[in-house]
Amino acid sequence: MVQIFVKRCAGIILAAILALSFSGAASAVVTAETSSRAASDSAAASTVTDPTTTDSAVTDSEMRPSELYARYAVLMDAATGRVLFSKSGDTEASMASTTKIMTCILALENGNLSDEVSVSGNAVSQPEVKLGMTEGQHFLLKDLLYSLMLESHNDTAVAIAEQISGSVDGFADLMNSKAEELGCTSTYFITPNGLDARDENGIHHTTAKDLARIMKYCITESPAKEQFLEITRADSYSFSDCNGDRTYTCTNHNAFLKMMDGALTGKTGFTADAGYCYVGALKNDDRTFIVALLACGWPNNKGYKWSDTRKLMTYGIENYSYREIDPFFGQDISALTVDIENGYTEGFPQSSPVKIGLTSNGEPVRVLLKHDEEIESELDLMDDISAPLQEGQQIGEITYSVNGSRIVSYPLYADNTVVERTFKICLYYIRDLFFMNADIKINQLK
Repeated sequence: MVQIFVKRCAGIILAAILALSFSGAASAVVTAETSSRAASDSAAASTVTDPTTTDSAVTDSEMRPSELYARYAVLMDAATGRVLFSKSGDTEASMASTTKIMTCILALENGNLSDEVSVSGNAVSQPEVKLGMTEGQHFLLKDLLYSLMLESHNDTAVAIAEQISGSVDGFADLMNSKAEELGCTSTYFITPNGLDARDENGIHHTTAKDLARIMKYCITESPAKEQFLEITRADSYSFSDCNGDRTYTCTNHNAFLKMMDGALTGKTGFTADAGYCYVGALKNDDRTFIVALLACGWPNNKGYKWSDTRKLMTYGIENYSYREIDPFFGQDISALTVDIENGYTEGFPQSSPVKIGLTSNGEPVRVLLKHDEEIESELDLMDDISAPLQEGQQIGEITYSVNGSRIVSYPLYADNTVVERTFKICLYYIRDLFFMNADIKINQLK
């Protein structure tokens, strides 16, 4: 009996030493117990389907670029900035008086509505359309913003620019700085009123995508967004100069405001180079759409911009609805495991990798999607994951995207603590097994 006991202990000691001797290089392998999907590196990509989407979803009618008059057009989700439809939306073109949305928002952010604006000779010299100022007149900045946005007066734009930055050139620098801040990579401002202009850097231009992005900022992000909407939605506005010598009345020429339910704001534009242009926004239920059009006809085709705007807005309303993405969208993250080399959690301290699960957290994100659009997921884990590892330690992330455009990423965490497998742990195991208690308390080993 003693010989059998000694042989048993010797076998256990030998097994423990052999277990310790096989410590492989640190690596990570992702496995899913509920599927056959596997990856040979630390990243895995897949397409996931919203479980709430059913076969009964309304079939969408695809919008074709040829259906629009505009040479350049974009339909954008105002909440996320995602482009839902584009017709040469990244092509640079003149933008005419749609420029004035940038002039207005910068004046609201950098000026005071009660400031007195002094009219210069440069402002007075601007071509039609204009308020008809005289040099030396004074106006309240608030009043001039209605002149700018409702009637699109060119002299008013210059007077505002000079009030905010001291000169047109200085204000153009402010405009370009803001455009860069907003991620508008293909926009260049020279004038505050949008008149065709050229300098050593090129022409005054933007793209339909950049123009929509600027409108998104004006109505959803700017600290002056409520003031911007109040001004641009007014039917009419009357005011006098500061001396009360002359009275002016401005009428809103944005016909779209009365064309569709939920119309929020917009700005028209026209020059010989730009043609008819428009940028506008509409709110329908909890969705807000932005349409930007450049080169949308020339005289006598003034109505083309309204036709295109209605068509794109209707397309958005009829085909896009919100779906919600969260860390566990479309797949069971808890079913994924990660192999941790040279680790130990419990039981026999074997040389094979220890498997732990993944957890995540983060607020859900809502995104406008067509019913047939697929949300793609990409799982990315750290390279060379090895013990020790703490519960809650970030070891990767999962990213959701649509048509290659990233929507949101969520961190992935270890759901368990893994200590390093050492000779000491093997001895603890042998000791406890010898005393008929093979339960090594993991807390003792941290």
